[in-house]
Amino acid sequence: MEKRLVFVLLLLLIAGAGIAQNPAPPAPATPATNAPQQPIPVPTTIPQMKAALEASPNPVLYAKQVLKKRFKIDTIVVTRTSSFNSLADSLAYKGKEKKVYGPYGKKGSQFFVQILSKAPNLFYRISQIFIDTAVFRYRIADSIGNKIIEKLNAGSASFDQLAQTYTMGGEGASHGDLGWIARGVLMPTIEHEVSIHKKGEVFKVWSSNGLHIIKKTEDPRQDTGFALILRVFL
Repeated sequence: MEKRLVFVLLLLLIAGAGIAQNPAPPAPATPATNAPQQPIPVPTTIPQMKAALEASPNPVLYAKQVLKKRFKIDTIVVTRTSSFNSLADSLAYKGKEKKVYGPYGKKGSQFFVQILSKAPNLFYRISQIFIDTAVFRYRIADSIGNKIIEKLNAGSASFDQLAQTYTMGGEGASHGDLGWIARGVLMPTIEHEVSIHKKGEVFKVWSSNGLHIIKKTEDPRQDTGFALILRVFL
């Protein structure tokens, strides 16, 4: 009985060894599919192109590789917030980031403008009465300036009224108001005086052009001063 039991155990061991030496073949690997990638659809209409640029995480790359359009990137400096020298200045200040505007230009040379990003700058709000020393001698200009300040101190006239009467610059039409002007745009001597004076104070600054009687009408504020824009040519 014991011999038969030993024999059965030996058979089981041999069978197990056979299974270990000849493992089942691995399942065949699934062949890789070489299905062609679907091409990115290229927008053909103006509304489609504008929407695609706004939705793209990288509009520059999209304009180059998908739209295959010529493009240009510009940095725009905003110098004033009430009047603008060009379309780019106006869009840089008033436009929204990622928004696409246009097309602009004549047929055959049209382009989109997209606001990529914006950055702030410091702006000053001042009014001015300018006395031109090309017209008046220094002493006369200084005398006129002193008379203007005397009237202001006495309260016999407002800065707006005196600007309409005396100023020899274009600001007479706006009662002396120059609006909000970006840091770095004013003459350095004027900007320095504006920065150290308080709101409402009036002071004189001389330049090579003449006498500037300046009123600091508001405290400085941060506003959009720079914009990075993308022009895509159609």
